Amino acid sequence: MKTMTIDGGKYVRMIGAGAARLYDNRKAVNDLNVFPIPDGDTGDNMYMTISAGRDSASAGASLGECANSVSKGMLLGARGNSGVILSRIFAGIAKGLDGRETASLSEFKSAMQCGVEESYNAVSNPVEGTILTVFKDSVNAAASCSGSFEEYFDALCTESEKSLERTPSLLDVLARAGVVDSGGAGLVHILSGMSCALDPDADLANGGPVESKQTSVDLSAFGEDTELEFGYCTEFLLRLQNSKVDTENFDEKVIVEYLNSVGESVVAFRDGTIVKVHVHTKTPGAILSHCQRWGEFLTIKIENMTLQHHEAHKAAPKRPHKKAAVVAVASGDGLEQLFSDMGADIVIRGGQTMNPSASDFVSAFEELNADTIYVLPNNSNIILTARQAAGICADAHVCVLPSKSIGEGYSLLGSIDFASGDDAQIEAEAAEVLGSVVSGMVSRAIRTTEAAAEGDFIGFVKDDILCASPERVEALCGLCGKLGAGSCDVLLLIVGSDVPSQEAQTAASKLQGLYPGTEVAVYQGGQPVFDYIIVIQ
Repeated sequence: MKTMTIDGGKYVRMIGAGAARLYDNRKAVNDLNVFPIPDGDTGDNMYMTISAGRDSASAGASLGECANSVSKGMLLGARGNSGVILSRIFAGIAKGLDGRETASLSEFKSAMQCGVEESYNAVSNPVEGTILTVFKDSVNAAASCSGSFEEYFDALCTESEKSLERTPSLLDVLARAGVVDSGGAGLVHILSGMSCALDPDADLANGGPVESKQTSVDLSAFGEDTELEFGYCTEFLLRLQNSKVDTENFDEKVIVEYLNSVGESVVAFRDGTIVKVHVHTKTPGAILSHCQRWGEFLTIKIENMTLQHHEAHKAAPKRPHKKAAVVAVASGDGLEQLFSDMGADIVIRGGQTMNPSASDFVSAFEELNADTIYVLPNNSNIILTARQAAGICADAHVCVLPSKSIGEGYSLLGSIDFASGDDAQIEAEAAEVLGSVVSGMVSRAIRTTEAAAEGDFIGFVKDDILCASPERVEALCGLCGKLGAGSCDVLLLIVGSDVPSQEAQTAASKLQGLYPGTEVAVYQGGQPVFDYIIVIQ
């Protein structure tokens, strides 16, 4: 039987099937990374984004309500540029379906067009040959379909594959790398999964968790005799239930007043029938039991803040008011500590292969008691997520400074006085700093290109490979030579997690011998992916 209308249950089933299909193919999408270093994470980012929407779906609700709950889940779960764009696609679809109990094909096609418009509007300078193009081409090609949803999705999937194959002809960087766009590839799998879900008898997969790339908890930080000094950071989403309260007229101030009486650092707000709660308490179980009188939990997260206190990237749970604060992104114990020492109020753990979500940024913003918050993403794939999170924050003015590398973030922290909170001045100073930073990285090539063989170590700046060598130290020296290290006063060498300490000492000695007039400073950053990061000052 052909599908002529869809309801909320069918839509959620389609989202789940799209997520599961992407989960099964996420490694292939990850491997489509343009740059030949082990930093491909588009598949993981997109899967974590859409699975957050799937997990937030309102069971048994109307189509419009389901679409809105999926959109909100993806908004907070969005990771990486492709994940953010994917979340905006489904935000546009949700706008087009708002208020509908069900949708005909004509109504759904209009909603899909809203997804095209919303996703393009979310990017300040839309680039063709990306996920944007693949979705737009697919929607436009299927617009004339007037049959069933099955026929419509057949047309969508057929054109999405064709459009994906065309992406290298639209983007030189894809053509040079010999790959198609990874975000577009992820979308192809999602559309394919959604199409399969139209068959009520289809045996659909469920997806699964993405293996965490973050380091494990330091269990030594909380022993058998440790006092629970800071309590637990407790966060949850509570769905108000009609069987327990009058959801339409319920005043969430009742929850806020209760939380303030038993906890600290309370942040609670309502969105429809969902109440988002953040509270610090030593008795999370009591709070959960009490709040269950009003509804049921969609998500729960409880973290021991004594452990957090011992981790460099976490800050104390209660903060004095500041005119301005700084949130930076970094990965590696040494780098996180360095950024904290240089003045970052919160360092969010993330970077290559482990992009933080919009929710991670929002949590950091909520924790800071500041009028203005400056964000240093320190990775080009995190800037869009940070900006999306900035749009969610209501308690502070958030300014995202577009730092694209650790070197740029380091230079901003070392050059700018953020305490003034003067946006215009700070943005002008940041633009000047970012335009003058000399920073490069060394990593291993995971495939052969025109510039390097698979297994070589490459020295590069942004997307430009400047040198390559089978030997890591030789690649480092070659990169420093290309960047004119001999004409600078200080060369900061940040050492990655995979570099033996003896090698790092040898590298520093060799550089000091090559450039006797330059001070070579070595810092154990502990970062993944990048064996060496150099910053020339």
